[in-house]
Amino acid sequence: MALRSATEIRKAFIDFFAERGHRVVKSYALIPPSDPTLFFVNAGMVQFKDVFVGERQVDYSTATSSQKCLRVSGKHNDLENVGRTARHHTFFEMLGNFSFGDYFKKDAVAYAWEFLTKVAELPADKLHVSVYPDDEEAYALWRDMIGIPVERIHRDPDNFWSMGDTGPCGPCSEIHIDLGPAMSGGKVDVPYGDPEGDERYLELWNLVFMQFDRSADGVLTPLPKPSIDTGAGLERLTAVLQGKLNNYDTDLFMPIIEQVAKKAGVTYRTEPEIDVALRVIADHSRAAANLIADGIYPDNEGRGYVLRRVMRRAIRFGRMIGLTDPFLVDTTQTVIDILGDVYPELREGADTIRRIVLQEETRFGRTINAGLKRLGEEIAHLGDGHGRVLDGRVAFELYDTHGFPPDLTALILAEKGFSYDHEGYTVAMEEQRERARAASKFGTGDLSSYQDLVEGGITPTTFLGYDRDEAEATVLALLVDGAPVPRAAAGQRVEIVLDQTPFYAESGGQVGDSGVIVGFGNEPARLTVNDTQKPFGDIFVHVAVIDDGVVELGDRVAASIDTAARNATRKNHSATHLLHDALRKVLGDHVRQRGSMVGPARLRFDFSHTGAMSDEEIRQVELLVNAHVVANEPVSTDLMSMDAAMGKGAIAFFEEKYGDEVRVLSVGSESVELCGGTHVRATGDIGLMKIVSEAAISSGVRRVEAVTGMGAVEWVQQRDAVLRAAADALNVGVEHVVDRVGKLLDDRKELDQQLQDAKLQARRAEATASVQNARLFGDVKAAVVRMDGVPGKDIRALAESLREQLGSGAVLVAGKDGAKVSLVVAATKDLAKRVHAGKLVGQLAEIVGGRGGGKPDVAQAGGADASRIGELEPRFYELMQGALEG
Repeated sequence: MALRSATEIRKAFIDFFAERGHRVVKSYALIPPSDPTLFFVNAGMVQFKDVFVGERQVDYSTATSSQKCLRVSGKHNDLENVGRTARHHTFFEMLGNFSFGDYFKKDAVAYAWEFLTKVAELPADKLHVSVYPDDEEAYALWRDMIGIPVERIHRDPDNFWSMGDTGPCGPCSEIHIDLGPAMSGGKVDVPYGDPEGDERYLELWNLVFMQFDRSADGVLTPLPKPSIDTGAGLERLTAVLQGKLNNYDTDLFMPIIEQVAKKAGVTYRTEPEIDVALRVIADHSRAAANLIADGIYPDNEGRGYVLRRVMRRAIRFGRMIGLTDPFLVDTTQTVIDILGDVYPELREGADTIRRIVLQEETRFGRTINAGLKRLGEEIAHLGDGHGRVLDGRVAFELYDTHGFPPDLTALILAEKGFSYDHEGYTVAMEEQRERARAASKFGTGDLSSYQDLVEGGITPTTFLGYDRDEAEATVLALLVDGAPVPRAAAGQRVEIVLDQTPFYAESGGQVGDSGVIVGFGNEPARLTVNDTQKPFGDIFVHVAVIDDGVVELGDRVAASIDTAARNATRKNHSATHLLHDALRKVLGDHVRQRGSMVGPARLRFDFSHTGAMSDEEIRQVELLVNAHVVANEPVSTDLMSMDAAMGKGAIAFFEEKYGDEVRVLSVGSESVELCGGTHVRATGDIGLMKIVSEAAISSGVRRVEAVTGMGAVEWVQQRDAVLRAAADALNVGVEHVVDRVGKLLDDRKELDQQLQDAKLQARRAEATASVQNARLFGDVKAAVVRMDGVPGKDIRALAESLREQLGSGAVLVAGKDGAKVSLVVAATKDLAKRVHAGKLVGQLAEIVGGRGGGKPDVAQAGGADASRIGELEPRFYELMQGALEG
């Protein structure tokens, strides 16, 4: 039955190899598996990379997959060509079959040919293959086994693949199909390899024969287990089997293209630029849906920035064909409909995909028109005879203010015959990053703006967060990039100062609060607060992003903290005080706080102490803290002078600044410290405290990390699950796991010793055979035995044993262990006056960079130059001959 739909083709490929014993392996996410060298998975073999190099073992030797791939950054960046050519895509699917030391070239060639000609029913006389010039084996297989005429087998020096500069590599063989004169400008006789035939002869499948290991000096060494890695693009194969000359005309893309064309009121295949826009939107919709399904969300850096670029590029092309309302939210749903059965994460994440896409479309939709207007003004200025290159700082302004990725600006400029100054853009970007770094590190950045605010009489922020989680307030100051502004709009990162706030500003080790600020101005604003800081005096700065609307100086706003995060932070902060007190009780009064970090997820406490805590000490500290938790003692605060606080026995925290009046916090019945942070009402609110790590961070300073509340419960549950799994595996009760593991380790040690003994006995047998072939000097025998990897004491014992087998003579036993050399000379007592073992071994040791000596009948030495161990044997015979003749 002829294959027609992409779904049928994908399934037929997977089924073909599954029927031939290949393990069907699920596609990996677009995020590479533990591979820092890649931004995204860009080939089918990526998830098997560690298998090919032997770093990971699997229980199968052959596999097949349909792997999601993305090429939109770095070396493999197809973004600018997307929509303008028939083949370039950001997201695509790579069909592949793999052999990890199982079958090699013969079967790989046979499988590929059988699938293409028998299953896919492609005309064999239209297929061409290319091979590496030196790969005679592959050439012969195509010619003799498959029967392809030699005029359709082509030698190509580019047909060589490598994983990197060093490591597995090998020749490859590509299968191409002749698409006919329609793809060579109507010319009939365009041979393979002619530049005019680049589009005509389409690569369908690449078979990589990994058969060499390339060293740093370029030497190719045959691999002991040659492997196979193949890749066939589903989009290309689908186009060929559906009789299409363009991948975008297949059922993988056309439902999206038709959907967008209908919404925009345009017709596909009528105008080139409209076609490009429709194809770009279709391609980028596939990329966006799959990236979000794999957990990547729009951001201003990293993988999230790539997603944002792709989405905003699609939105801009939508504007070109008249789409002003959100449309990607619909096209990504169509992607889910097309691919959801194959990649279930799409259906599972459908709600998230819809929410993220709509949010990004809405956000960019608010700024794109202003950005297009700004860019249009600059293009008009350039068109009036002011050059062909847009100022890089303007390009950066478009990115920073209006959200235009630089490649989008470049695209719009290129359509008018202009470009932008990349270097100027980079300089502006770096300047902005420096400002951002300063703004994000208030203690080390330029605080002049805040100092100006204070000197200008701005009112210190009143903190309401001890008693309230939300409050109304007035906007006293707005800063963008560290500079005061009267207003700010959606999409901008701002620092906002209020007259009063429930948000706690980072200090005393407690992280700043996050939450939401909602404005009541002329254009109601909504801000997401990511952090709160105190850069200068008692001015609380809310670091936020404006999601919607406009915020202006003097606006009334409602500020609400993230109560779940605050409550979790409260538990951790109060637990930190109990922890400090318990550490002093268990370890001694020398314990002093040297730093801390208290957030919603965990707490970290640094303290002075000279050595690692024992398991028992950790247990005692946990018991003391949790005893207070179970007692549910009150937590109270009092305001008093510093002197009064010290008189009460309060402990001041590490390097914290205090005013004339201080807050004295009493947690339970024994912990009294100065603290301005937020805390629970009673110790029972902490729930549970569990120390999860203890380590040194510098000389004399230790660090404890702990979790509380449900975080602690979940940690205990996870460990309990591991323990129970271990008990089940060992077939014992939980209480007997330690004993059982100890017994297993003892058994392993005993077996290892037995194995070593057996190996030594085998080596002794080999050595005995060597003695039988001892060299004769008259009636005196001399023998040399190599015993690498054997301890020196065993070498000595072996030498003495072998000596007894000689009758009259001497034996040298030498062995290396890494760079070290051990050697023993043993002589029979009848030779005591002629052959002195101690003198012989001393002379021999000099060769290997050592020394030694001993008695006339047995002596031992060592050396550090194992590279010269081979020189010992001839020298020993020379010394023996000299001693006997002297």
